[in-house]
Amino acid sequence: MYVVCKEHVELAIDRFVDEYEDAPDVVDLKETEFSDWDPPAKCAECEKNAEYLVV
Repeated sequence: MYVVCKEHVELAIDRFVDEYEDAPDVVDLKETEFSDWDPPAKCAECEKNAEYLVV
């Protein structure tokens, strides 16, 4: 699972495919709320705001 900004979505997808050999789901964090989990506020690759969950 990767939480990333728009700039790093492709990198996260590539890493997911390399690791799991399957296509991930990409969730827009602006449109989705989680009842039991708060996503990180920052991208895993930089200091920008996290916008997508690649899972």
